[in-house]
Amino acid sequence: MLRLENVSKRYKTGDLALKNVSLEIPDGQVIALIGPSGAGKSTLIRCVNRLVDATEGLIQLGDTEITSLSSSELRKARRRMGMIFQEYALVERLTVMENVLSGRLGYVNFWQSLFRKFPKKDVREAYRLLDRVGLMHMADKRADELSGGQRQRVGICRALIQDPEMLLVDEPTASLDPKTSRQIMRLINELCAERGLAAIINIHDVLLAQMYSQRVVGLKLGEIVYDGPPEGLSPEVLTEIYGEEDWEATIEEVDEDDEDLEEVIK
Repeated sequence: MLRLENVSKRYKTGDLALKNVSLEIPDGQVIALIGPSGAGKSTLIRCVNRLVDATEGLIQLGDTEITSLSSSELRKARRRMGMIFQEYALVERLTVMENVLSGRLGYVNFWQSLFRKFPKKDVREAYRLLDRVGLMHMADKRADELSGGQRQRVGICRALIQDPEMLLVDEPTASLDPKTSRQIMRLINELCAERGLAAIINIHDVLLAQMYSQRVVGLKLGEIVYDGPPEGLSPEVLTEIYGEEDWEATIEEVDEDDEDLEEVIK
């Protein structure tokens, strides 16, 4: 369970990015975080794992209050939160396998991390994850040889090898074509279901949010203006979140049978 209570974030410029945000996210629930640019979506995710510190409020993961942790305690707590980035955050000159195993750096000592010597069980798990996402055959390729969708799947494996309790996903489809975007969102959902993981997915695509989340949270100017099921995203609600637009086409029911599971791992 992740709990945010009256979380606010004001930057040094004076800009208020989040204002009294309160959320409870149970284990296993996938949430889509939507809203216009500047609404505070990325800031919220970064406050959860303290890439930025909240100005006010409480953030609690299980029994751990994230906002009060020391630096050493925070490093341990971050193991429990797998982060998947918009721009993948891979080390280009390293192989796919090395990038995946970097998710275990928080679990090994200095010399092991320096020389990238990981326990055999970690290597076996990395291969298992790569096989799960269809990249086993690319384990020895450099990251800069991969397509966008392949790079994102490597990022997913790197997050999962931490054995986290939840995933924080920041615009995972922003640089991907529509078909690959669906595949990545479906894969994240399947992996969360398999592992019982909660996930917060910051996403701009309302249609993908409707298709691949159990709950949608809409932010506007740092405040929650909608918190409910995907089917509750009526034209009126979307207008409240984004402003006036013809939303009828956006919320049409989508046929999810156009791509089967095998497409995800090609």
